[in-house]
Amino acid sequence: MFKKILLIITLLYAAAAFAAVDVNKATAAELDGIKGIGPSLSTKILDERKNSNFKDWSDFIARVGGVGEKSAAKFSSEGLTVNGKKFSAAAVAKADAKADKAAAKKDKDTNAADKKAATSKAKTEDKPAAVAPVAQAPAAATTADAATKK
Repeated sequence: MFKKILLIITLLYAAAAFAAVDVNKATAAELDGIKGIGPSLSTKILDERKNSNFKDWSDFIARVGGVGEKSAAKFSSEGLTVNGKKFSAAAVAKADAKADKAAAKKDKDTNAADKKAATSKAKTEDKPAAVAPVAQAPAAATTADAATKK
């Protein structure tokens, strides 16, 4: 009976040691427990998490300086998760492609707006400006008028 209890306690301890650490819920100590994450990196992670929680691995990689796909894969294999999900290079590539597509659409919309503004400006430049009437100077005295005044 004692051996069974000891075995159960050992298994529970082992399971707790290998439990996943979610980056959005972990403390600095829990992050430091992941192999490859030291105090400086855990501080960066916590500082970025203060702004907002990480949505997915691609968001985590983009916001935390010094973390790339290779290190994300290592952290994931050590038990780090983002929103309960392990790192998947395919998922990151899919998220990056989606972000690139959104950026391209935004650029296209911006270029269309710029083109429309340029066309509008060109049309207004083609129209002659309204000319305000100019007061004419009095006519110069002719020599005949000058001679009669003398």
